Amino acid sequence: QVQLVESGGGLVQAGGSLTLSCAASGRSFSSFAAGWFRQPPAKEREFLAAISRSGRMTEYADSVKGRFTTSRDDTKNTVYLQMNNLKLDDTAVYFCAAVQSVISTREDRYDYWGQGTQVTVSS
Repeated sequence: QVQLVESGGGLVQAGGSLTLSCAASGRSFSSFAAGWFRQPPAKEREFLAAISRSGRMTEYADSVKGRFTTSRDDTKNTVYLQMNNLKLDDTAVYFCAAVQSVISTREDRYDYWGQGTQVTVSS
């Protein structure tokens, strides 16, 4: 079992930046691939980014490629999502997820989820 807690969300102006953190506890995080997803208001949850267990491989959705970067620090059992040039459409609840397997962009491959953190982008 692993527990995930996201932090770093908040209110930011369009064009601004935020960094989300996902802290894992319960087991060593280095054996888990991690993913980031978001759910905009009244919409389905969507994939954003994923990082492999080693950190050497990453995947991004086209909508955030070039603006968002995911990274990990296994000494801190934490995964990060750096978000730059935020847009109004980035307003959503952001979730991190983990799977004790290879990197994946598929929501149904992830076994563990955080509670989510709200990101609101204002004009």
